[in-house]
Amino acid sequence: MNITVIGTGYLGAVHAACMAKLGHEVLGVDSQPERIARLAKGEPPFFEPGMAELLAGGIASGRLSFGGSLAEAADFGDVHFLCVGTPQLPGSLAADTRHVEAVIEGLAPHLRRPALVVGKSTVPVGTAARLARVLVGLAPAGADAELAWNPEFLREGFAIQDTLAPDRIVGGVTSARADATLRELYAPLLSAGTPYIRTDLGTAELAKVSANAFLATKISFINAMADLCDAAGADVVTLAEILGHDDRIGRRFLSAGLGFGGGCLPKDLRALVARGEELGVADSLRFLHEVDVINTARRARVVELASTLAGGSLDSVHVAVLGAAFKPKTDDVRESPALAVATAVHAAGARVRVHDPQAADNAKKAAPALEHVHDVEKACEDADIVLHLTEWLEYRQIDPMALRAVVRRPVLVDARNALPHERWRAAGWTVRCLGTDSPGPRHQAMPRSAQAQEET
Repeated sequence: MNITVIGTGYLGAVHAACMAKLGHEVLGVDSQPERIARLAKGEPPFFEPGMAELLAGGIASGRLSFGGSLAEAADFGDVHFLCVGTPQLPGSLAADTRHVEAVIEGLAPHLRRPALVVGKSTVPVGTAARLARVLVGLAPAGADAELAWNPEFLREGFAIQDTLAPDRIVGGVTSARADATLRELYAPLLSAGTPYIRTDLGTAELAKVSANAFLATKISFINAMADLCDAAGADVVTLAEILGHDDRIGRRFLSAGLGFGGGCLPKDLRALVARGEELGVADSLRFLHEVDVINTARRARVVELASTLAGGSLDSVHVAVLGAAFKPKTDDVRESPALAVATAVHAAGARVRVHDPQAADNAKKAAPALEHVHDVEKACEDADIVLHLTEWLEYRQIDPMALRAVVRRPVLVDARNALPHERWRAAGWTVRCLGTDSPGPRHQAMPRSAQAQEET
């Protein structure tokens, strides 16, 4: 099929490259010329494992190109994917859908033949039905210009896998023709056994936000238990293991730590609460507000712990921060708990050096007042406290004995409960965590806490 992908940020660029991998002819369109220029040269504008190779392969095959206008997109494509952002509205919990609306209003007047416009952006329930009416009203093709909703379920760091081997594909459609088109688009995945769920527009819109809200609730639940464990002298790591053996609960996402962040879970959680209020069901979703509060409070808890270990004040304390991205395998610092903690510690008077394997440049732009370095040892030089805030695998591979030689005081706060604490303590470090004094993750190369947060 001839496909356009409108919006080539994280979601759109990955989707475009993966659709070309499946054999479709794909044109990526974006309002940012510099982004299009980079993608056309095969340069991903973000870090995602495997993306550079996938992008280069698609361009070399001739099936993937970038550039053009909405008018050219309409001429080229039979199916148009909407992959623009829906950030949180300033001063509100609600989602900002202006970019999605602008694409529909800009594309529709150029649709002169039958076409399917497929929304992948995360929008409040009810948005698609409204946009479908706008599309039909503005398109010269009239009712032959249809709208469907096909939510994405990408995890940063696993985005290619989640597109080419997804857990499920959801098709929110209003006609058999739209349903057949989506099934044809994804035929290679469906033939490989991927479940396909046909539904209405509203249910499709709710799929992503409700999944994120559930995962956020699970994470905040175990973090609340971590506070209780700290107060009672219990161990949240063992508690999570016990709960995880119950197959009604499961172990994934049941790992205490600094909490969730990024461009999806926080804003989707808040947007769902806001939409619930608009629809008159605020009481039923009130608990999601508490989920958000618990998550945000984790950051203050780490700052408080660091201050206690520093003797009650962080003024003039040298703090090394390991991690700035909101999770490993990405350079995304949006709503990053790690960067929020680093900024708060600096605001409390500490001198802060931040290291991250991939997010250093983005972190520097987001928090220019902090000192950003590209070497772990440099970050920890003369440090009074080391804060482990993003669970990159390479931090697990640090030699704590060697690192002890460069710090001023061997004090570690493992806010992700992910490092091998026994090794650090054996090397003479004071190690403090959230909800546990156990020797650290056991039984596997990558701890469950790290796995859960990488997948968030």
